[in-house]
Amino acid sequence: MAQDNSIFIGTKPFMNYVTGVVMQFTTKNANEVLIKARGKFISRAVDVAEVAAKRFLENSVAVKDIKINSEDFKNKEGKDIRVSAIEIMLARK
Repeated sequence: MAQDNSIFIGTKPFMNYVTGVVMQFTTKNANEVLIKARGKFISRAVDVAEVAAKRFLENSVAVKDIKINSEDFKNKEGKDIRVSAIEIMLARK
């Protein structure tokens, strides 16, 4: 799958992400879109996937796969920390 079908969830307004997902399916005609998030943005990623699939792309897109893991990296203070991550794959039905 092409990397440009990935949407990384962060601090932008919620609807920006929903619109981004919807645009991938409608204007770019993607068959799959991957929503990725880490840490405190995981719940937002789930919300984006649900709103995009159930409200905007009703009956045409569904959750195909969900992967969870944790990633190690250094925080601003240089400490090693582990953060949870999620990848939600939406696909055309």
